[in-house]
Amino acid sequence: MLKVKLITLFIILIFVSGCSEFAILASGSSIAVSHNTYVKAYNGIDVLTIIQTEKDIKTHIYENTLTTLGKIKR
Repeated sequence: MLKVKLITLFIILIFVSGCSEFAILASGSSIAVSHNTYVKAYNGIDVLTIIQTEKDIKTHIYENTLTTLGKIKR
């Protein structure tokens, strides 16, 4: 139920963002929404990733990089 409310909230905020720029905080990370289509798509995917895994995309990349580098060093 909480996920549905969050998704609804983010959808509303994305539609409202057409009027002006704003920033929201989600799960301790800052998400800046702009008028750029690519940024909106990335932020939407990032929000869904945070809701599902409780980590953002950058954290996933960082952890996978550390894991890969750890395997290479061995």
